[in-house]
Amino acid sequence: MNALLILPRMLYRGLVWLANSPKRLLLAYSMLIVICGYLYHHFEGKSIGDSLWWAVVTASTVGYGDFAPQTWPARLMAGILISAMVLLVIPLITAHFASKLIVDTDAFRHEEQEELKANLRITRVLLEEMAARQGITSPGSADPPAAAPDR
Repeated sequence: MNALLILPRMLYRGLVWLANSPKRLLLAYSMLIVICGYLYHHFEGKSIGDSLWWAVVTASTVGYGDFAPQTWPARLMAGILISAMVLLVIPLITAHFASKLIVDTDAFRHEEQEELKANLRITRVLLEEMAARQGITSPGSADPPAAAPDR
């Protein structure tokens, strides 16, 4: 059963690796356009410029209709290109930008957290000293609680 999960795990890790860098995502998009443009040129016999234009227009899902694949390998490749763009590339770009917009600006930096902890330690020491002078036991100490005064 574990052997059946090897390929999906590898694909998932590859997608995560690709999605975590805008440069890699742009490189993958460019490679997809160039490869599909070359294959369209090979399958349909169009010029390289026309083939790259077809790949960009098809990948952007605009689909002007000025070029359309006629052979079944080109149609299969067009289906794969459109599916890859709609199901992978566009969502990955959107997710990347969304993750950059959703940043917790209220979160403390490490230095701020350390400063707060140090201030809390000082405050606790001061409170314990004040409590000891007044004969009050602090809740975190091992001393038994003081008896309630009679009125």
